[in-house]
Amino acid sequence: MTTLSALALTLLVLMLAVGGKQGLSDAFALLLNAGLMILAVILIAGGFAPLAVAAVIGLIVLAVTIFLSTTDMNVAGPAFVASLLVMTGVIAVVVVGVLFSHTGGFGAEDTEDLEGFSLTVGVSFQQVLIATGLLSTLGAIAEAATAVAAGLIELGDDATAAGRQDIAQAIIGTALNTLFFGFFGGFSALFIWFAKLRYPFWEVLNDQIFAGELIQVLFSVIAVAATVPMTMWVVGRRHREEG
Repeated sequence: MTTLSALALTLLVLMLAVGGKQGLSDAFALLLNAGLMILAVILIAGGFAPLAVAAVIGLIVLAVTIFLSTTDMNVAGPAFVASLLVMTGVIAVVVVGVLFSHTGGFGAEDTEDLEGFSLTVGVSFQQVLIATGLLSTLGAIAEAATAVAAGLIELGDDATAAGRQDIAQAIIGTALNTLFFGFFGGFSALFIWFAKLRYPFWEVLNDQIFAGELIQVLFSVIAVAATVPMTMWVVGRRHREEG
C-alpha cells in the first residue's frame, strides 16, 4: 500500500467514524470534486476558454459541495444562492487582480526545471491563473456560506444583531487563519530558501511565485469576507418572505 492510498483510506475511515452516513456523502463529494478539477484541466488543455471552464466547473463544484454536505434544504438553498452571488463578484476581483499583478506563468526559480521544454503550448498562462484563482476560492466560499446559513437558521427568530455579529466574527476569523497558515505551511521551504540566499524583503515581495500564491490566498480571504454578509442577507430576506 502506498502512502497516498494509506492516507486516503485513513481519511475515509475517520469521515465514516465521525460523520456516519453524512461522512460518506462528504467523501463522495470530495471524490466528485477531484474529478471535476481533473476535467477542468483536460478541457483547458484541449483549447477551451479557461475562464468559461472555471465558471461552469465552479458552479457545479459549489452545488456538489453544498448540497452533499447537508441534508437540510433550508440551509443548502440560501447557502448556494449566496455562494453564486459571491462567485460572480469574485470573478471580477480575480480578473482585475491577475491582470494588474502580472504573475501569470513561471518564475525565475522554475528556470532549471523548465530547461529543454517548450512553453508555446497554445494556452494563455494569464487566463489559466485567472481560472485557478477562481477555483481556489470555491471551497472557502461554500464552507463559509453553509456555516453561516446553518447558524442563522438554527437560531431562527432568536438571532439578534449581537448573535449574528458573533457568528460572522467566528467564521471569518477561523477561515482567515486556516487560509494563511495553509499558505505559510505550504511555502515554508521557499521561505527558508529565501532566507538562506539572503533575499532582501522587497525582492521577496516582488518574487513572481511568492506574489502569485499570496494573491491567490487574498482572493480566498476576500471571498470569505464577502460570503458572510451576503449569506446573512440571503437568509434574512428568505426569512422575511416566508414570515
